[in-house]
Amino acid sequence: MTTATPPKTLHLNAFLMSVGHHEAAWRLPESDPRADVDIDHYVRLAQTAERGKFDSIFFADSPVLMGDPGRRPSGKLEPTVILTAVAVQTSRIGLIATASTSYNDPYNLARRFASVDWVSDGRAGWNIVTTAGADAARNFGLDDTPDHKLRYEKAAEFVEVATKLWDSWDDDAIVADKQLGIHADAGKVRKIGHRGRFFQVDGPLNLPRSPQGYPVLVQAGSSEDGKNFAARYAEAVFTAQQTLDDGKAFYTDLKDRARRLGRDPELLKILPGIVPVIGDTEQHARELDAELAQLISPEYARRQLAERFALPLEKLDLDSELPENLPTEDDIEGAKSRFTLIVNLARRERLTLRELITRLGGGRGHRTFAGTAEQVADTIEEWFREGAADGFNVMPAVLPSGLDRFVDEVVPILQARGLFRTDYTATTLRGHYGLDRPANQLAGRLAAAQ
Repeated sequence: MTTATPPKTLHLNAFLMSVGHHEAAWRLPESDPRADVDIDHYVRLAQTAERGKFDSIFFADSPVLMGDPGRRPSGKLEPTVILTAVAVQTSRIGLIATASTSYNDPYNLARRFASVDWVSDGRAGWNIVTTAGADAARNFGLDDTPDHKLRYEKAAEFVEVATKLWDSWDDDAIVADKQLGIHADAGKVRKIGHRGRFFQVDGPLNLPRSPQGYPVLVQAGSSEDGKNFAARYAEAVFTAQQTLDDGKAFYTDLKDRARRLGRDPELLKILPGIVPVIGDTEQHARELDAELAQLISPEYARRQLAERFALPLEKLDLDSELPENLPTEDDIEGAKSRFTLIVNLARRERLTLRELITRLGGGRGHRTFAGTAEQVADTIEEWFREGAADGFNVMPAVLPSGLDRFVDEVVPILQARGLFRTDYTATTLRGHYGLDRPANQLAGRLAAAQ
């Protein structure tokens, strides 16, 4: 007798950003303009997402002050510190944070994420980014960022070193034999002796192998280099897609790339971003969206787009469409895929710059959707069933209210349709995503002489 395969269900990640993803969320009467540095705020959001049985929460990061601090709350607590605080106030939800391979060292980063995995009993995930921009580079004694391809080559070696460090202890290395006075079997703790183009790392890590083996590896770049990197290393991918057709094309392409590398494409979870604005009626949702749009500073956004498009400010008129002669993706060093997405959106819908600014204000290129809870559930189900997503990176426009409404109104609809869990069945992030605990690539090798 064969056992029926359980139906495929959604994966939901809550992308948490201070008081919400909308550019002007902090200006609403309900918003706390100091929430960006309030750990209790993040703990409460994590507990709300856990109440909704989300797979995970996620904190983005960048080693630079982003934009004009006069425009919106700009403080960023170091995300692995947030995860550690959240870990002791939650029990099941996965904990993902961004960390750059350009401005960290593999040893320190591997240690930080292994620590989070231990503290959380196996719920850590690492969103791997390469970080572009001269402003970030100058915080680390560099004149400018390395080119796009070189950053990804360095990232690949960084991940290889980190995984070796996580595997530098065998799972059964700890003996803890008080009678014999042996705490660990030294033969099962080894140096990695890495000598590469970018890194020289001896090891071993000064932590035993963590509950998940190593954290879930997440990636968020959609350029050619980013997709190749994701196909080789990522176990979950956060992406921005504006249309169902674009989502299906990205989904198929990335799964095919993983398959060609000998990976099971089902073990690569693709989660497009969605910025839901939920109202009691469709009209109410549109009014809420319009209220936020009216609070955007168009001149600031115009300056940001001029920088993104590498154009003089005077070339961008708020009430005109984008100029015909824009740079191409090949001319852009950072966020190549986001550049292309924004240009395609503006061209496809023939948006003026002012209209484009309004569309980007909610999610910086991620798909925004204003409607009822039922309509939000409908669009999520459509993308899931049509093969454009394994789940969604939910990016509430306003926090905490947007997450509250999603958990209280959208999640029950998805559960009633059999699309989402009604309770956790696993205790680790790997378990939530249906991922195996990775085998130790170094197990069985002789340890270096102590």
